[in-house]
Amino acid sequence: MKNAPDADFLIFDLGNVIIDLDYNRAFNLIKSEVPPAYHSKVDSFYVTDFHKAYEKGEIDSQTFRNEIRAYFGQSWEDSKVDELWNSILGKIPNERIELVSKLKGNYQLAVLSNTNEIHIDAVYEMLRMDHGMEGFEPLFDRIFYSHEMGLAKPSAEIYERMLFELGTSADRVIFFDDLEANVLGAVSLGIKAIQVTGPNVIFDFFGHV
Repeated sequence: MKNAPDADFLIFDLGNVIIDLDYNRAFNLIKSEVPPAYHSKVDSFYVTDFHKAYEKGEIDSQTFRNEIRAYFGQSWEDSKVDELWNSILGKIPNERIELVSKLKGNYQLAVLSNTNEIHIDAVYEMLRMDHGMEGFEPLFDRIFYSHEMGLAKPSAEIYERMLFELGTSADRVIFFDDLEANVLGAVSLGIKAIQVTGPNVIFDFFGHV
């Protein structure tokens, strides 16, 4: 390993770090299913209170689906809601799986992700179909999902809970996330955080191990 940082734990976000996301594809697909009068609501969907509540597990999946139907004025079946909602998910490239596998020999690894039950079910199906894996447990020592914790990034509480459960301190952790707000939230607690602004960032960081 060309670049072996001094840390006990490496923490990875999922979206655009491990899993490719395509917001434009999702937005365009939803817009194709709703009248033009609702298009502006598509663009502001991710900041709705019910989406934030779903990410923190404050509402269940069925309530979330009902909220989506009401928000867009549609009578979609559950399967249609899930299809549209999961259209943001891309693939998990093999090279990222391989990178994490190599890092596991030198570090303890964890996931810290703002996510939800519908997305995670789809991601686990993708892992089974594309990589022959039953969940992320073979790759990561600990997994922290916002909807299971009742907390979401970039709140200080979610990082503090993670550190407590890992039994480590902020200076012994390196965190990778694609969103600036989440990186700044981690940095404010003394965690070394790297913003993943493109597909090569994590590979460059570790010197293409």
